Amino acid sequence: MTSAPHLSMTPQAVTATEQLRTPLRLRLRPNALSTGHVDGAWWPRSRDLAAELPALLAVLAVRLGDIPRVSYNLTEWDTAPRQIAVSGVRVRLGGFWSRPAHTVDVVAGDRRRLTLLLVAPDTDPSAAHRSMMRAAHRENTDTVEVLLRGAAASESTVDAVRAGDTRIPEQAFRGVR
Repeated sequence: MTSAPHLSMTPQAVTATEQLRTPLRLRLRPNALSTGHVDGAWWPRSRDLAAELPALLAVLAVRLGDIPRVSYNLTEWDTAPRQIAVSGVRVRLGGFWSRPAHTVDVVAGDRRRLTLLLVAPDTDPSAAHRSMMRAAHRENTDTVEVLLRGAAASESTVDAVRAGDTRIPEQAFRGVR
């Protein structure tokens, strides 16, 4: 007696190939307890999430292990599949209108999460570099908006801490002495 083939109702994952020919534009905060809005920054080369994620996830897997989920804001990317396969791991992609703009959440199998500042692909290289370096700074507590607009030093908690300013970040933003 033979059984009929089993047809899965689960959609197939798009198989993604890693393209590490060009350096990954990623900066992460040191692996320590984090505070603030983001854990680092990523500057992808395009708005094609399925094409950009494999290289990012390959690098982040060193810190997080398997990464089965990525959440993103729908306005930041071209249409993406619901899942992709990266190095044999099925990764669910969750696009949400309510997800904070200019961020990507990468969730590990043990539920650890990294929130990355998303620097738009067409950003000027020097502005992108400044935003990424500030986002990855250990003491950074800047909001996504402050990081992306390249605010003056007086608006950045990173610059205030680096300069030895003793004011708490909320005071530094308001100019309180």
